[in-house]
Amino acid sequence: MSNKKYDIIIVGGGVSGCAVAWKLSRYNLNVLLLEKEPDLASGTTKANTAIIHAGYNADPNKLKGRLNVKGNVEIKQIAKDLSIPFKEIGSLVVGVKGDDLSILDELLEKGKKNKVEGLKIVDKEWLRENEPHLTKDAEAALWAPTAGITTPWEFALAMAENAVANGVEIELETEVLDVLTEDGNVVGVKTNRGNFGANYVINAAGLYADDVARMVGIEKIEIRPRKGEYYIYDKAKDFDVNHVIFPIPTPISKGIVVTRTIENNLLIGPTSDPIDDKTDLSTTPEGLEKVYNGAKKLFPDLTLKDTIRVFAGLRAADKTEDFVIEAADNVHGFINVAGIQSPGLSSATAIADMTLDILEDEGLKLEEKKNVIEKREEPVRFYEMSNEERAKMVEKDKKYGKIICRCETVSYKEILDAIHGPIGARTVNAVKRRTRAGAGRCQGGFCGPRVLEILSEELGIDPTEVKQEETNSQIIEYKIKELLGSKVMDNA
Repeated sequence: MSNKKYDIIIVGGGVSGCAVAWKLSRYNLNVLLLEKEPDLASGTTKANTAIIHAGYNADPNKLKGRLNVKGNVEIKQIAKDLSIPFKEIGSLVVGVKGDDLSILDELLEKGKKNKVEGLKIVDKEWLRENEPHLTKDAEAALWAPTAGITTPWEFALAMAENAVANGVEIELETEVLDVLTEDGNVVGVKTNRGNFGANYVINAAGLYADDVARMVGIEKIEIRPRKGEYYIYDKAKDFDVNHVIFPIPTPISKGIVVTRTIENNLLIGPTSDPIDDKTDLSTTPEGLEKVYNGAKKLFPDLTLKDTIRVFAGLRAADKTEDFVIEAADNVHGFINVAGIQSPGLSSATAIADMTLDILEDEGLKLEEKKNVIEKREEPVRFYEMSNEERAKMVEKDKKYGKIICRCETVSYKEILDAIHGPIGARTVNAVKRRTRAGAGRCQGGFCGPRVLEILSEELGIDPTEVKQEETNSQIIEYKIKELLGSKVMDNA
């Protein structure tokens, strides 16, 4: 065992694990969060539609329905306290000619049961005025003003950074290989970096939550990944979309969504295809065609000319099609936070609250700290500033005057801050998540090599060791030093 024993170990650094860590950081507890990848929020959290759902679609008899609305309400204040990008732009479920418009009434009634505020059915005239590029076949829509958009990875990172400021420890590239028990009680975990002692283990391992549950003999959780494929558009596009736009939903999917992002890109997707491989993030011609055709039904003028990237994400769907948040009945101190698919992002803080309630029921004493750091300082976002504001920043530090990413106007200083921050970026994609370097029109074609170089310099590692994302994703396949050495020998 490690010399230090923790009160609680959280397995998994997605938005759910980070939310639990954030909530626990307010109490006099020793908390450790373990993440097997080189960065937090690098699984399901990084690849989704980035929507804070209003809560009308979730079954009121399931945890999804109970927790979605609570999370939706909470994020408004959390976004202010932790400087998380969030815009309450509202959503529309649009019925077109040929659709069963009675489903809109069903969703309205379900939303009322879930206590979603402000819901109403709007007509085609309202839609023409408020969403002018929408198909002329649109007949009516369910308007949900409390829906919003965020940046999911920054939501997770912000909570994790505040948790660290309040004493939580985080270990990256630390994979849990087994959960250790004695006499029916959790005593710790075995990892690739040694053993860590703990009285409680929270299983927030996303796609791998069923694997972790089996470590203590729980077989009932079955995670089957559900793949969603997407297109993302450049900011310079033919037209803007003002709301999150859904079609009439199916029993297993909300359908192909058309929405703007926080940064005013256009995002369309996802598909919803069950797969077996938990690592399969490939896109397919069939999936992308389904995305495009689905989006064109809502926006007929949409083309693919301004797309800059395709990607896929995997949802950690449990066989119950609900969240699984409960204490194990066969071993004391083990709590599952599993099956967190949509609306998991919207529900994250409510999921954390429920987890804390379960911990109390299991015997954990929650004693609040006297001095809790409530706020997170807002990161510098150079691309959002006016030229006058930028000039003032350059006066303070000339490193702001060196632009590394031209598409997104990301400065050298922002990248340095990302690398040396509370949870420092150690990969190219980790820098991208914190600064947007590489997220623009050229997708890192210009800034990518420079970001790699900066990471190498600041982390004190060889350029060949710099990773794109996960383990074994080194960008450079050959040894630069060896290549330079051979040239020296050739010239000797």
